[in-house]
Order: sequence, then structure tokens, then C-alpha cells
Amino acid sequence: MNVRTIILSLAAVAVAAACQNAPSPEPYGPIPSPQQVEWQKMEMNMFSHFGPNTFTGREWGLGTEAEDIFNPTDLDCGQWASVAKAAGFKGIIITGKHHDGFCLWPNPMSTHTVASSPWKDGKGDVLKELSEACAAEGLKFGVYISPWDRNDPHYGTPEYNDVYVKTLESVHDGRYGEVFEQWFDGANGEGPNGKKQVYDWPLFHETVLKYSPNAIMFSDVGPGCRWVGNERGVAGRTNWSLLDIEGFTPGAGAPPTDTLNCGNVHGNSWIPAETDVSIRPGWFWKESENDKVKSVNDLLGIYYTSVGRNSLLLLNVPPDTTGRLHPVDSARLLEFKDALGEIFKDNLADGAKATASSTRGRNFKAQNILEGGYDAFWAAKDGVCESSVTIDLNGKKTFNRVMLQEYIPLGQRVKSFSIEAMAEDGSWKNIAEETTIGYKRIVLTEKVTTDKVRVTVKAYAPPVLNGFGLFMDTIYTGRP
Repeated sequence: MNVRTIILSLAAVAVAAACQNAPSPEPYGPIPSPQQVEWQKMEMNMFSHFGPNTFTGREWGLGTEAEDIFNPTDLDCGQWASVAKAAGFKGIIITGKHHDGFCLWPNPMSTHTVASSPWKDGKGDVLKELSEACAAEGLKFGVYISPWDRNDPHYGTPEYNDVYVKTLESVHDGRYGEVFEQWFDGANGEGPNGKKQVYDWPLFHETVLKYSPNAIMFSDVGPGCRWVGNERGVAGRTNWSLLDIEGFTPGAGAPPTDTLNCGNVHGNSWIPAETDVSIRPGWFWKESENDKVKSVNDLLGIYYTSVGRNSLLLLNVPPDTTGRLHPVDSARLLEFKDALGEIFKDNLADGAKATASSTRGRNFKAQNILEGGYDAFWAAKDGVCESSVTIDLNGKKTFNRVMLQEYIPLGQRVKSFSIEAMAEDGSWKNIAEETTIGYKRIVLTEKVTTDKVRVTVKAYAPPVLNGFGLFMDTIYTGRP
């Protein structure tokens, strides 16, 4: 072997080694914090609207309700938590204080609390009982503490911001364990002096982070996650986890609802959508709505338009006047879980082989989208922003759901994608075209039978995908 041949051989080996050991792609645009990634992985949480409105039948209390109206006869947070866990939820967020100002814990900044109610002779604490129940079931605990307060006499004055900060501190100081999400909204009314409160949002955020540095903070503009823009359970068919927030505030100063629904394609902050919706027509329990609980089909549709569109689902299931989840709601949740289990129990892509038109290196092979865990992903070469992955199913499979995932720790990149199935004559037939993927995208298609599927993505940077699945849903009756 001459010297030139040896040099060329060594060069080829070096190139091959470099391809096998290629470094990870550079992040693209804003990226999520580790806490935001873990939050997105939760996929479904339970919302619990509970308080004086449960007993009055109102949706927004007046703040003048007598404290003795709050008196659940058989409060059992353990039941909430056990049902939530059985239904597949990963956490519970409770309305610790709604707009009426009544606090479900003995807030030292107010007399309008459980400490002034007859429940447990004024010695009860719903937040304590729920946080302990969540811990026992391995669920995370979160709180909604409305900044609006229709009871506090300081509301409408600069002094109220300090009152509200001390209210936040009394929840986040560790007595209830770790708080995974702080739910803010921008509701704002007039105080006793006829003036609206000017909220000190930077101070509120600073207070939460001081005591709960890992908490995700929800509002119209985050900073941890954003409102999806409606209460119907529908995230945008295009849904970027990015949002431009400069010049916007929660509430009246929020971005337009269509922006909240879809995000901003080149937004400057990572603020993913959270889709909040109630299992009933209202947010608080009403006896008149016991026969109006959403059906399993309704809930499956919501799942597809929330979790299936790069959003987290926050499903409200309000306790009744006994302090327990109503049997109709509980049964429906378990039926919903059973339906999801049936639909997604068999990934028809298991055992398949994936190849790509561009691969960054052996560590980032196409097969990673089928196996290897969350942090194993396929990546195209630098500079390649349009690429395809072909999945050989090793035999014909019939499906009508296609699941895709982007590896969001490196940012959200995909701006559009198409899905094709190989026809009997060997040609490719288009079965779906969509826009964004994000953490998870579930595409509903007509029933397809094929032995090969091809996904072609167009992105703003080399695509990075870490999940793919094919499923057959014979339960949901909605249209694709």
C-alpha cells in the first residue's frame, strides 16, 4: 500500500469517526428551562375549583359571602388525589383563593378564610390536606391564588400589593411542600375606593421565585406557561411554544387571543400553552350540572386538541358540597383513562426500522425516534432544514393516529410537515399535512393500511425528532 493510499484510508477513518461522534446540534432560538421540559412531560393535570362558590352556585363570588357558608360535610382530598392518579393526571392545582378573596388556608393577611368558618371549628386547612394527599399519591401540588380580591379593604390601593405578596409567601414558604405551578390570572376589578388595582407583577414573580424557584408561573404572558386563549380545550392547530411578551401584561393588557392560541413563530420567550377547560359547563360544582358532565368522546376530542397539539391539558374537576369529587365526574375520568389506554396501548411502529435522508451521525440516527428514550433523537446534518424519515413497518399495519415529537430542549424548529403512506403500487400517497410539532403532536387521519410511512419536515434549523408512533383509535367519533 503506497503512502497516498494510506493517507486516504486514514482520512476516511477520521471522517467516519467524526460522523459517528458528531456533537449535538446547537440550540435554536429560545429554549425551555429544565423545569418547563418536565412540566410539559406531565401532559395532563387536574384543576380543582372549590370555595364559597361551591355552596352559592356562583361562578364569581361577590366577596361579601359569610365565612360560615363554607362547610363541606365530608372533605376528602385523599379521594381527589386517588381519582386523579387513577385517571392519569400528574398534578392538582387548587383555587386556594378565587376572586371573592376567600382563602382555603388560614391566611394571616385575611379574616375571610377557613379559620373563620365552621368547618373543623376553624382549624381546617384545605391546602395542607391536599398537599399531603398529593404527596401520598406521588402527584405534584399547585395553587391558583387570584390577584383580584373582592373582600380585602386594601384592594385598589398601593398597599394591597404588599398584602398580596404576604399572601403568596404564606403559601410558598414551604409549609405545603414544593409548589410545582403558581396560577395567576389578570382578573382586575374596582376596589372599595372605586379604583382598579395596579398589580406589581415583577414583585409577584420575584416573590414566587424566592420561595419556589422551580415553580412554573402561569398567566397570559407566562413567564412559565401561557393561557391558550379559550376555555374550550382547543390549542391552535399551529402552536408555537414561543411568545413575544414585551409591552403585554396579564388580563386586559394580554396579547390577542389568536396569538395566545398559536404563539409567535419567532417569539423571543419560551412560554408554552396550557389548555384549561372544565369537565362541566361551569368551573364550580352545581347540582344542576350533574347530568351535563362531558362525555368520553368530548374528553378525547379535547385531549387531541390539547396534548395532541403541543399543549398541556388542565382539566377542571370541581368537588361538590361534601368536599368530594362527584361520582359522575369520577366515573367519567376513569372511563376517559380507559379509552386513552385502549387507543394508545399498542404502538404499531414497534419493531419498525427508520432511515433518514440526512443524518448527523450514528448518535443521532433515525432509529432513535422509535427507541432509546426521551433524550435519544434523530438530527439532520447542519444546514439541512428539509429532510425525511421513512419508517418500514415490517408488514402491513392499519392506523388512524400518527404521533410525532420534537426534542424541545434544543428548541422548536419544525414549521411544517407532511405524512405519506406507501400505496400498493409502490407510490407515495399523502395522508396529512400540518404545521408545528413541538413536544407532542398527534395527527388524526383517515384509516390507513400500509407497510411504509414517510414523514417529511421543513424546519428553521436542522430538525431534531425524538418520538414517533402509529395507533388505531376505534373509540373517538370526531372527524380527523
